[in-house]
Amino acid sequence: MVAELISVGTELLLGNIVNTNAHFLAQKCALLGLSMYNQTVVGDNRERLKEAVSTALSRADVVILTGGLGPTEDDLTKETCAEVLGCPLAEDGHTRERIESYFKNGIYREIPENNWKQAMVPQGAQVLDNDNGTAPGLIMEKNGKRLILLPGPPVEMIPLFNGQVEPYLRKLQPEILMSRMVKMCGVGESLAEEMLLDLIDGQTNPTIATYAKTGEVHVRVTALAPDETVGERLIKPVVKEIKKRFGRAVYSVKEEETLEMSVVRLLKKHELTVTTAESCTGGMVAGRLINVAGASDVFKEGFVTYSNKAKRRRLDVNKSTLKKHGAVSRETAREMAIGGVFAADSDVCIAVTGIAGPDGGTEEKPVGLVYMACCFKDKVTVEKYQFKGNRGKVREQAVVRALDLVRRTVLEYCE
Repeated sequence: MVAELISVGTELLLGNIVNTNAHFLAQKCALLGLSMYNQTVVGDNRERLKEAVSTALSRADVVILTGGLGPTEDDLTKETCAEVLGCPLAEDGHTRERIESYFKNGIYREIPENNWKQAMVPQGAQVLDNDNGTAPGLIMEKNGKRLILLPGPPVEMIPLFNGQVEPYLRKLQPEILMSRMVKMCGVGESLAEEMLLDLIDGQTNPTIATYAKTGEVHVRVTALAPDETVGERLIKPVVKEIKKRFGRAVYSVKEEETLEMSVVRLLKKHELTVTTAESCTGGMVAGRLINVAGASDVFKEGFVTYSNKAKRRRLDVNKSTLKKHGAVSRETAREMAIGGVFAADSDVCIAVTGIAGPDGGTEEKPVGLVYMACCFKDKVTVEKYQFKGNRGKVREQAVVRALDLVRRTVLEYCE
């Protein structure tokens, strides 16, 4: 069964608000096993909306619209959809009572007259009560096609979809889509695809797709199944094979788990504490770790030592090291990591120093050169990277690699 989304609102076209509704609904439709090939954003214009709805109905079984159900003159979604399907509007007594109750229990002494517009519904439509606003949702069916109209505000749309629309769609589409995400670091997308090419070429159900992220590659394994038990049975051996091929490059198979969450989880598992010593990343590594709930159990301290003086004072980097090798060097990164362990009395310290740009690079040390070191149990691992991109991109890539270096170091010595 094919679904299509239409997001209504001139404010979406102008970029005044971010279209989070489309993101939410696309994910939901995928999980419900609905195929989706098109999404449309249309402004508050009757003729253009009419054209968008007619086009969507010509190529999809289910069309979900968000926005344009309010009380004002430019709220045209319901009226336009009723016109396309040839359904006259009539007042719904139940909805009128709910609108009246909503305002009586609020701050208004009188109900603005234009709100009664929301009680007018297409004849034969299924009304979906909106517990968080005045505009009800609607389901309209005709000739095997279905229009689902939902309010635009996410605080109204999401609970209405979860509570009433999702159960309705499940009855239409008995099969479900199940996915597992295999997340990895230290492997480029092209190499990952090459290593998975035989699985990708031979895929039927489940299917495999790779996605490039900053410093990461995610592999989504998706199965179409009648229920979760069968879906899990289809997905499990494929995920197992991917993990076997990529080994320690894989940091998680959980959709919701980020790289920093996996690092904190690993540190907690082995009862270890961590400290960060940062120069070019300016505290970004520490920030990522601290964003994880429960990071206080493992995070000791973060040093941002941007200047050479700070590196000497806070991390005890030798003055002669800085003079001979420079702030951006293997030797300085190593001493920063060692100094961080001792300064914070932690088990692990990750140190980062580099040239993020756009200035400061030389032929010998170009922009994008980053050294990082991880000190753990009297052992120091130092890595050298040459990142591409602007200042922000270089720093983002360095953060990901730094977090991954902590993870790999702990795995090497503890598991």
